[in-house]
Amino acid sequence: MEKKSDQHFETVAIRTQMERSPFSEHSTPLHLTSSFVFEDAEEMRASFAEEKERNIYSRFSNPNTSEFIQKVVQMEGAEEGVAFASGMGAVFATFATFLNTGDHILSARAVFGSTHALFTKYLPKWGIDTTYFAVDEIDRLETILQPNTRCIYVESPTNPGVDILDLEAIGKFAKKHELLFIVDNCFATPYLQQPMRFGADLVIHSATKLMDGQGRVLGGITVGKKELIRELYLFARNTGASLSPFNAWVLSKSLETLAIRVDRHCESALKIAEKLEKHSKINWVKYPFLSSHPQYHLALKQMKKGGNIISFEVKGGIEAGRNFINAIQLCSLSANLGDSRSIITHPSSTTHSKLSESEQLEVGITSGMIRLSVGLEHSDDIWNDLNTALSS
Repeated sequence: MEKKSDQHFETVAIRTQMERSPFSEHSTPLHLTSSFVFEDAEEMRASFAEEKERNIYSRFSNPNTSEFIQKVVQMEGAEEGVAFASGMGAVFATFATFLNTGDHILSARAVFGSTHALFTKYLPKWGIDTTYFAVDEIDRLETILQPNTRCIYVESPTNPGVDILDLEAIGKFAKKHELLFIVDNCFATPYLQQPMRFGADLVIHSATKLMDGQGRVLGGITVGKKELIRELYLFARNTGASLSPFNAWVLSKSLETLAIRVDRHCESALKIAEKLEKHSKINWVKYPFLSSHPQYHLALKQMKKGGNIISFEVKGGIEAGRNFINAIQLCSLSANLGDSRSIITHPSSTTHSKLSESEQLEVGITSGMIRLSVGLEHSDDIWNDLNTALSS
């Protein structure tokens, strides 16, 4: 597979391809096989001894998985990567690889609901604790750092409040204290933001979202520095949360249109966010590239565009919010995001329902908050659906 660092993002996404088979196919074929064969006993021995780099078993590696990984690696400016069956598979494996009993995590308070459950319900079973900090508490990090702190973890933009964290400041803090800096870059994608430019050691994606972009398959990936990814690969290889060749093939093809899709998502999201902000039935709107966003200037510094997620609150409390959702006709009611179809979600009762009311309020999730994942439909049609529902 040829790597050309001087090529543009879109070209890398399309032209990074595994070597062609003897059939000289133009588009990468599917490699739906669980295992691979050897010419003789010596080749088999050398392959298992890792003296020879080749595919052995699809839980270890597969041409389709390798192509997907190499595309994301180049997009993020990383060195290596490991693909997983889901985004949460990537999150769990990353922490399980690098943390030991007695270790401590510093994490931004606003994280995905399942990640919060991992930090508060499962990792403590193995003696691993987490201390949270708010998005505006970067200056507080020195005071909550512990002797056993091993890593610092953030999402930016956050889910679902689309807050922006100062990646450069956190990167400098992590380097000063020799901490692993891990960033969930799912909402931005590598097209809009590359956290390794700001000091991240590892970057995680739920490829299920914008990377796929059409709500078809599950997938996850972690990329980063070569020596770290080697350890993660060995953990993944032995624990089995591997990405299927078919899903890898779908995701690799999806990346070919990531830039053009995300451009359209962002263009429509900004238009809709501006209209929502002026609507009489809306209390507030948060979108990273709205000038009213509390971290607007930071978003401009870190991101190419604002992404496709808008959070807002309908006036009238939970009942008004429920009526609004029930009046939606075009947008889908689903817990996914980053789809070609626009999606409406009520985080308090769905994606973040496992958080207590006080925990939800700490990260800005009110009972009336709505998360809108702006799709690829015409922006006028999306707006007409929202406006009609608000008017009802």
